[in-house]
Amino acid sequence: MSRNKSETHEIVLKAAKKEFLEKGFENASIRSIGEKAGMTSAALYRHAKSKEDLFCQLVDPFVNEFMNRCMKHKKQSYNMIDNNSSDLFNVNDNEIAIFIDLSDKYQEEMQLVFCRSAGTKYETFIHEFIEMQQHEMEKVLAYMKNLGYKVKNLTSNELHVFLSSYTAAILEPIIHNYTKEETKECLLKIQDFFTPGWMNIMGF
Repeated sequence: MSRNKSETHEIVLKAAKKEFLEKGFENASIRSIGEKAGMTSAALYRHAKSKEDLFCQLVDPFVNEFMNRCMKHKKQSYNMIDNNSSDLFNVNDNEIAIFIDLSDKYQEEMQLVFCRSAGTKYETFIHEFIEMQQHEMEKVLAYMKNLGYKVKNLTSNELHVFLSSYTAAILEPIIHNYTKEETKECLLKIQDFFTPGWMNIMGF
């Protein structure tokens, strides 16, 4: 029975994911992906412009959803700040909740972005995410201070260290490929550990 284009594309993506997880982007090859998919390299190029295009097809859904959830969290946070609510740390879409949800849905894709992306546009994703976090947190702290919150004075370097430590802790169970349940339990404990510190910094 002949396969339709959609079915063949899914086979290609499955083969590419296996190759990238095993070897990382830089050591993966189109030829090997084609062999895993049961087709020639030339046939593979009907499904992707390049090796990096294949990688991006796999991880873009995770990255896009992750960034959208972060934007939603930011909006929720400002609403909580305006309402002078310590529930800021209990909103449904806080960073820990986002990582728990997405690690359940995109466990392998997160492995690709955080551990196997050297040589792609995503190889600096973690660094860029921390830089984005720092930029947003600086704005949030200034906004809160103007509203009268007793925000702690932090230098940019200090804030960078705190955010880097927080992000590194969140990524550890994902980088080390914990099971979904282990990842969830670990992330919830990380939340319990860091929340008092963030509350202190933000004047609660």
